[in-house]
Amino acid sequence: MSAAIQGITLYGYWRSSCSWRVRIALAHKGIEHAYRPVNLVRDGGEQLRDDYRARNPMAQVPLLELEQGGAVRRVSQSVAIIELLEELFPSPALLPADPYLRARARQLAEMINSGTQPMQNTATLKYVQNELGGDQRAFARRFIGSGLAAFQVAAGEHAGRFCVGDEVTVADVFLVPQLYNARRYEVDLTPLSTLTRIEAACMALPAFQAAHADRQADAVPDGA
Repeated sequence: MSAAIQGITLYGYWRSSCSWRVRIALAHKGIEHAYRPVNLVRDGGEQLRDDYRARNPMAQVPLLELEQGGAVRRVSQSVAIIELLEELFPSPALLPADPYLRARARQLAEMINSGTQPMQNTATLKYVQNELGGDQRAFARRFIGSGLAAFQVAAGEHAGRFCVGDEVTVADVFLVPQLYNARRYEVDLTPLSTLTRIEAACMALPAFQAAHADRQADAVPDGA
């Protein structure tokens, strides 16, 4: 991508942890962008409308649009978006310089992205309740708890102030929104003191404060 970027737009939802990750990355890197809220609840979900599906066939958030060289380029999925931002705006970095530590940061991010968050995704929980007759909150609590417990063990080898050493990485970007969800589903965080300590260090930073779900323009008091 050699042409200059004229504009960046993030389509997201305030309480979507996947959107939240991208908000943190944008804020951490100081990237100016527009924000287009997509309400995942109103009228059955605005992400299902034809105009949004035309932009993202998966009908999910987040979605990033870049205006570049007279064309609009679109990327969905939080991992892909953050990797793109890392390549386009390499400083401050969200991946360590050391190849092994880069892999470890990615590993931790994927433990949440692939191994934990999908088990409490809204569509998953609706299926558990409506099709299987299960308790969606208990289901989410079970898998968030086990996922974060594994994350803490994996992070322990290289944790410093943050998940991988003393600089913010993608691991922290993925951890903070997941801890918010853990509290939503009443996961006992008492055994996860390393993670809550790291969360506190992250939340002392302006980028994490600005990206917090409750501070978004489309946030609603009752959590809908």
